[in-house]
Amino acid sequence: MTSTQRIHNLYRPLDERKHDFLEVERVLSAAELREQVSLCHNCGIPFCHGAGCPLNNQIPDFNAAVSSGKWKDAYHILSQTSFFPEFTGRICPALCEGACCCGIDGEAVMIRQCEKQVIETAFEAGYVQPVIPSVRNGKKVAVIGSGPSGLYMAEGLNRAGFSVVVFEANHRPGGLLRYGIPDFKLNKKIIDRRISMMEQEGISFATDTKIGKDIAGTCLMRNFDAIVLAVGTPVARNLEIPGRNLSGIYFALDFLQEQNRCISGELDTRHINVAGKDVLVIGGGDTGSDCAGTAIRQGAKSVRQIEIMPQPPETRSPSTPWPAWPWMLRTSSSHLEGCSREWNIATEQFLGKDGHLTGVEIHRVAWSFSPDGKPFKPEPVPGSSEFIKAETVLLAMGFSGVPSQGLVDELGLKLSARSAIIPAPERHIYAVGDCANGASLVVRAMADAKKTLETIRKDFLS
Repeated sequence: MTSTQRIHNLYRPLDERKHDFLEVERVLSAAELREQVSLCHNCGIPFCHGAGCPLNNQIPDFNAAVSSGKWKDAYHILSQTSFFPEFTGRICPALCEGACCCGIDGEAVMIRQCEKQVIETAFEAGYVQPVIPSVRNGKKVAVIGSGPSGLYMAEGLNRAGFSVVVFEANHRPGGLLRYGIPDFKLNKKIIDRRISMMEQEGISFATDTKIGKDIAGTCLMRNFDAIVLAVGTPVARNLEIPGRNLSGIYFALDFLQEQNRCISGELDTRHINVAGKDVLVIGGGDTGSDCAGTAIRQGAKSVRQIEIMPQPPETRSPSTPWPAWPWMLRTSSSHLEGCSREWNIATEQFLGKDGHLTGVEIHRVAWSFSPDGKPFKPEPVPGSSEFIKAETVLLAMGFSGVPSQGLVDELGLKLSARSAIIPAPERHIYAVGDCANGASLVVRAMADAKKTLETIRKDFLS
């Protein structure tokens, strides 16, 4: 029986990290990682890369290589299934760990941290080199959007011999990775490093370019053999309640994007500045957590995050049995930095004075649960109305889809009932990631690009 325990102290000191935008995770030593991955049982049926990882990373194999100190072998194993482990190794919630056999009656192996260190060691040692196709197939593909699925698709198409141009509306490539995820989770130099390598491989990036404004959709269709849409889900879910027009209420992504642009030098000053203010984040997911961490670093007086859903259980809920991704309480680095959290709260109205937000009226809800422990019906709790003081509200309630106007019209496409793009493969127009499937995880967007890549290859190279 091993005495090795999973490492829980993953972050830099609290009083240090909450005052800067450097990555919050400390760098684990090679010895620490080798000890951790030695816990991997190399199971006969490894659910971690079957039921867990959407990219089908061969996790037991690279764990074994790291455990033996064979970092180059670990990199070659990992790179066979994943183009960008430096991204997923930082921001993936580690679905693989939710399916790890060690997690059935104990704690999962630290797979994500191992993946991160494998790719960083590979870069430092010079193992990562541009992959340049020996032969081009004569076909040109336009990829619209340079987020996770767009970059993954561009890399895969280029390796298959296609000539690829990635169009991005923003000033720099990276999409959600660059503009939506805080620097304290993903340093943007990591993105720049990968984009530079992709350019060396022959991939072109056209930034500050909006389809339908700077380039017509008809022009793309004339000049490219295929078009891949990877534009994410830009329409944020709104909260249309009384007082919504008060100043001081912002969408989460607007807040996060502005901070990232200031750090990179794209903007000189912040228009959404929460220094010295009481901040309320509505929405209990990862985006809400990112808002909380950013507000704390800006110097907010207080940060409070509320969620209409019930508080998850401390351990895996019976509604998500192993090897499913468990519904359970998760505490981020931002929550540990001074963000209070509350559940079972519905927002009634925004209140203000002279056009400025002063607070929010909320009420409590009670949830009914199914026999397997899944919440399915909220009911207001009588007499539970309450006033929450807030000078800034950040709406972090997810995204509702793709707008019908603009790009969709330009290319003569339609949207599904859930505002997802319906591709037209008969015209060689494809859609990948969130814009095709709805808002989800970065790793799932990449996995969808991986699957669609095979479809395109068959369409053109069969």
